[in-house]
Amino acid sequence: MAVTVYIPTPFRRATNNRDRLEASAKTVGGLLDELEGTFTGLKGLVRGEGGEVHHHVNIYVNSEAIESLDGLATPLKDGDEVAIIPALAGGR
Repeated sequence: MAVTVYIPTPFRRATNNRDRLEASAKTVGGLLDELEGTFTGLKGLVRGEGGEVHHHVNIYVNSEAIESLDGLATPLKDGDEVAIIPALAGGR
């Protein structure tokens, strides 16, 4: 099973500048565990110490926010696309 994960520019320093990764996890939470195990620099960027996704980070499965699905328990299947998107701030 392969799931494609989009890594945004601010997090690519933790993935050796890779913008797309493949994973085989069965849930979003498992996916984050797998990514953090492979790319230890991701620890703390996406989730807090308690395992919850930071408020300034959104995760989408096939363009649908996990908050409207099953959160970290959202199941993944072969061919799914996951995007990890940090909120942007700035302006005046």
